[in-house]
Amino acid sequence: MQRRVFLKIAGIGTASLTCGAGMADAATPVSTRMTSVVEQFDWIANSRILGEVVAQNLGYYEDEGIRFSIALGGPHNTGVASVASGYATLGLLSSSPTLMAARAGDIPLKCIAAGFQRHPLTFYSLPDNPIRSPQDMRGKRIGIARPGFNLVRAVMRKNGIPEDEVQIVALGGDIAPLFNGQVDAISAWATDATKLKPLGPDRVALSLWDSGVQLYANPYYTTDTMLRERPEVIAAFMRGTARGWAYARGNPEQAVDILVRSYPMLDRNGELFALRVALSFVFDEQTKMEGWGTMKKDTWADQIRLFASIGQFSGQDVPTVDDVMTLSILNATADQRPKIG
Repeated sequence: MQRRVFLKIAGIGTASLTCGAGMADAATPVSTRMTSVVEQFDWIANSRILGEVVAQNLGYYEDEGIRFSIALGGPHNTGVASVASGYATLGLLSSSPTLMAARAGDIPLKCIAAGFQRHPLTFYSLPDNPIRSPQDMRGKRIGIARPGFNLVRAVMRKNGIPEDEVQIVALGGDIAPLFNGQVDAISAWATDATKLKPLGPDRVALSLWDSGVQLYANPYYTTDTMLRERPEVIAAFMRGTARGWAYARGNPEQAVDILVRSYPMLDRNGELFALRVALSFVFDEQTKMEGWGTMKKDTWADQIRLFASIGQFSGQDVPTVDDVMTLSILNATADQRPKIG
């Protein structure tokens, strides 16, 4: 019932959820006829989709038999309904808790790869009132967008801080409340040049990851139906996207040029800054061993337990690891995904 209500509110019917071809194996190549693949992004265009834009422009998807397109999202559109309905083949979210919540709401989606091995969300404070550790949050006001409230609550629970000792303040993209004293810290992705530059080089940073809340960011996801009926298409997308990110790793300036040509409204310097920082989240020792996009069941299990403890799934069944993620596509593409650290 929750699933039907979710899709009805989104204005999307349920008939297309069952669309697809017959059973297939992820290792089976896509046929020589081009297959359309739509990726639903949860935000406006930026360097988070740079690997895909590169792969599209350099013909990597065509090499896989894919006719690729991107559907952009925005502040009030995560794109989950688009993927769940079958309009989009797969999607890309900012954070893994969104996917866990969807699955708890009976939306049949699974994560297939982790674009960022560590979440880049960071709490920034000023040097005259620094927050250098989670314990420094006691008695402080933390500004974050409303959908991120549970991230702060997760930090508090992980570090044994009672909820009444930290005030969570709803903020948009404005950093002025930090300078005028309305909040003691703001949150931003470490890749966000627009927010970080005015804070200056002496800003104090405390990352979500270092606070003990170890989440994946940029999780790629698709439906149970696609995984069951067209795994070879998802695997083809994965191979092309991995090549795109490998190119960006080796050629950051050229990759950003490709991005800006595709989306001229973007600021090249800002996107280049974002990419250089992002690459340290996309590639690490784990990807050096297991390839781009790798992820671990234990990390997902820890996320689910932590967010269950703060009431994320209140009134719903807590999803299992196998509900929210699968290694099947990563395993099927293990030899093709570049191993870069």
